[in-house]
Amino acid sequence: MSIAVKNAEIIGKEGKKDVLIDKGEIRRIGQVEEAEEVIDAEGKYLLPGFFNTHTHAAMSLFRGVADDREFWDAWPNIIWPLEENLTEEDVYWGTKLACLEMIKTGTVAFNDMYFFMESALDAVEEMGMKAVLSYGLIDQKDPEKLEDEKEATKKFVDYAEKSELVEPAVGPHSVYTVSEEGLQWSADFADKNNLLIHTHLAETKKERDDFMKEHDISFTEYLDKFGLLNERTIAAHCVWLEEEDYKLLARRKAFVSHNPCSNMKLGVGKPMDYGAMRNRGVNVTLATDGCVSNNNLDMLEEAKTAALQQKMSGDATLLTAEEAYKMLTEKGAEALGINSGKIQEGVPADLILVEKDVKAIPDHNPKSNLIYSTSGSSVTDVVINGDIVMKDGQVKEEDKIIKKANKMAKDLVSKV
Repeated sequence: MSIAVKNAEIIGKEGKKDVLIDKGEIRRIGQVEEAEEVIDAEGKYLLPGFFNTHTHAAMSLFRGVADDREFWDAWPNIIWPLEENLTEEDVYWGTKLACLEMIKTGTVAFNDMYFFMESALDAVEEMGMKAVLSYGLIDQKDPEKLEDEKEATKKFVDYAEKSELVEPAVGPHSVYTVSEEGLQWSADFADKNNLLIHTHLAETKKERDDFMKEHDISFTEYLDKFGLLNERTIAAHCVWLEEEDYKLLARRKAFVSHNPCSNMKLGVGKPMDYGAMRNRGVNVTLATDGCVSNNNLDMLEEAKTAALQQKMSGDATLLTAEEAYKMLTEKGAEALGINSGKIQEGVPADLILVEKDVKAIPDHNPKSNLIYSTSGSSVTDVVINGDIVMKDGQVKEEDKIIKKANKMAKDLVSKV
């Protein structure tokens, strides 16, 4: 179906323009006379949708159940026991709820790690989103469990072959939950199948301190010795790293997924050193993490938080609105291996409209308004892969999704 977006103010371009979308791509930017569907963008900004580079989507079911507790209290005592009771249906509806929230706040694609990922993939496809999904491989240094985790990973990768919207990845959870054998297998399997690698890295001070007691090399050197650090790697958090780590991340062209709201809420001890990473040329993207440690999946809120947090260092020039905008769009798309995140002819149509409401007036600097003034609630329309998935703020079956996910969440929590 061809779509004409009329009278759009494209962020970064002068004047109002029409955009023709056909066969999933942006076909023309200029004047468009005819199309099967017309979206009037008068009074709205048109921009690329957002790319969330680290989530645990189905954890939307646990929103609010472990608030105001430290990581090493909340997870072992609340979250992990809840996860032991998860079913495929829980993950399906939890992922649908997360997709609904992401669509309504302007996210078009995300990078997810969790369990029962076949069900997650089904939910993502039905919602019309793009995603990179990985089974969270955790073997706890148990050889028998590692074999089970390998099979779960291979099963999901095979299942994902049928999808046009979802790409599979390998998800070794972290250096503290995966054995050396598991890390090496993950690297080899990802390399053999040309898959992205999604992992957690240096999130908390305890993680750093425990690691240093057992190893005489850095976090990044440790990953690198297995071949887990390359241009296909997305490492979430990366708070407790040092200068040599930044240099190695840059040399290997790995991507860092910055999760400022999650880091602050869990009290990980300090902000990620964005300035040092930028100076060394590290690829930095933005993400929300899951709803347990953030509570929402609003990428515009994440971008504002990221920019303001860095300025608390005393340098108001750190993480500008321009940089945050690129992290939300182009850089996030690059990390996920998706040729998108920009508005130009021949590029997949992953676009959103943002209302120029009172929070965006006056419009001296649209990118500044987007990052510092607006929020996900200002998003009115979302097009993913050339399909309209939200129009005038409405998503198909959203009431049903909310009702069903709420019931599933309450039933699940009542079991613990």
